Amino acid sequence: MANISESVSLLTEKVSECAASGRHVSITTHIDSDGIAAGAIVAKAVIRAGARCGVHAQKEFDAGSAKSLAKSSFNIVIDVGTGLSAELDTALGEDWVMIDHHQISDAEMENPRVLNPWRYGIDGGAEACSGSMAYMAAVDMDRRNVDLGPVAVVAALGDRQDRGPDRSLVGKNAEIAAKAQEIGMLKVDKDLLLAGRETRTIRDALAYTTRPFIEGLTWNTGACEELLKKSKIETKAGGRYRMASELDEQEKRTILEGMALFTTGADADAIATDLVGSTYTLTREGLQSFLRDGREFAAALNSCGRASKPGIGVVLCMGDRTTIVKEAQDALEEYRKTIHDCMKRIASERWRIEESKACVMINAEGVVSESMTGTISSMIAGAPSNAGKIIVLRSSADGGRVKFSSRKSRGCDKSVNLSNIMNGASRFDGIGGGHEASAGARISKSKLNGFLDYIEENVSRVQGADSHS
Repeated sequence: MANISESVSLLTEKVSECAASGRHVSITTHIDSDGIAAGAIVAKAVIRAGARCGVHAQKEFDAGSAKSLAKSSFNIVIDVGTGLSAELDTALGEDWVMIDHHQISDAEMENPRVLNPWRYGIDGGAEACSGSMAYMAAVDMDRRNVDLGPVAVVAALGDRQDRGPDRSLVGKNAEIAAKAQEIGMLKVDKDLLLAGRETRTIRDALAYTTRPFIEGLTWNTGACEELLKKSKIETKAGGRYRMASELDEQEKRTILEGMALFTTGADADAIATDLVGSTYTLTREGLQSFLRDGREFAAALNSCGRASKPGIGVVLCMGDRTTIVKEAQDALEEYRKTIHDCMKRIASERWRIEESKACVMINAEGVVSESMTGTISSMIAGAPSNAGKIIVLRSSADGGRVKFSSRKSRGCDKSVNLSNIMNGASRFDGIGGGHEASAGARISKSKLNGFLDYIEENVSRVQGADSHS
C-alpha cells in the first residue's frame, strides 16, 4: 500500500522549488464542482507558498491535452487525466503531479506522482474526492491552509459523496468537515435538505429541490403552494415570507407527509430518506448568502463550469466576494432553468426512454448538452420512481462523438461496476471511466450501436447473476 505522506510531500517539494526559482505552476482542472474547488484549493496553497500559478479548467483531458501542457511550467493536473500517466511522463518527464479520485489502473497505483485515494486504500467514490486530496496536499504545504477545509467539504458535496447515514460525509471527507467545525468555519446539523433553505421562501425551497426529483412537485410552485395550504403551514410571519430554515419540527414532519401524497409505498420512504439529512453550513458566509449552504455552493460551482465560466467558481472558492458573487448566482439560476427545460423535454418525449427491469436508457441527443449529461443523469437517478435501477443517458459530443453518463440510483444492489463498463469504451474508439456507481464515456458515433449492445449485455449479465444469488 502506498504512503500518502510520501506522495503529498513530493508535491510540496516541487511547489517549494518553484517558489524559490520563480518557475510558474500550471494548474489544469475539471469544470465540475469538485474540479473547480480542488483547483482553487491548490492555487491558494501555491500562492501562499510564494509561487506563481495559473488555473485552467476544461471539460475533458486526453492524450493530446497531455502533450499540449507547457513544458516550461510545473504542471498539476486535477480531477482529469486518469489513465494518462504514461502520456504525461512522455510529455513532461517528472514535472507533473496528478490529483484525482477516479479508479485507476495497476500501473498508476505504482506511480508516486499520482495523488489518488485508491492508492492508499481509501474509497475515492465515497470517502475522498479531488477536493479532499487537494486539501491534504495544501495542509502539508502550510498548516494555515486548514482554513480551506470548507471548500473541500463543498467539493465532496458537489461530487455527491454524502453517502453516509443521513446523507453525511464519511472517511477523509468527514475528517476534513470535523476540522472545519473545530476551527469554527463549519456547522453540521440535521434538517430538511431543501434547496436554499436559508435564503428561499418555504414554497420556493420546495419547488427548487431536485434531489429527490418528484414529478408534479419539483419546479411546480403552484403545487407546492397548494401542499403548504392543505398542510396548514404558515408561510408568512410578521408580514414577511418565512424562509425554509424557520420551519419547526412538527411543520417539517407535516411537509414530508404532504409530499408523500405525490408518491406511493417505497417511493414515499425514499423521499423521507433523501430529504432529511446532514446540513453543512459555512459559518463565515453572510446570513442571507446562498453560499452558506454547502450544497448550494456546490451547485453554484457546477453552474459556473457548465456555463463555460469556471473561472468565476475558482475565484469564488479563493475568497472573492465582490460582484463575482452576483455572477455566480445568475449562473446558478440559469443552470437550474436549463435543468428544468431538459427534464421537461425528456418527460414529454417518452420515445427517448427505454426501460427494462434493471436499466433506464435515455437518448438525450439534441436535448442535453455534453456538459450537462452528468447533471441530468444524476437527476433522473434521484427520482423515487427509478429507485433500484441503473441510469444510462447519452447525448451528442464534439467531434462527431457521443457522450455517455451512467448512474446507480438509490437502492440499486446490482453488482455491476459502472466504471468497468464505461472503461469498455476503449473498444469503441473512445475513452471512459469513473466510479462503481457513477461513470461516463465518450465514443465515436459510428460505434454507437456496438457500445449500446455492449452496455445492455453487461447489465443483463449482472441482472441474471443477481436474480440467482
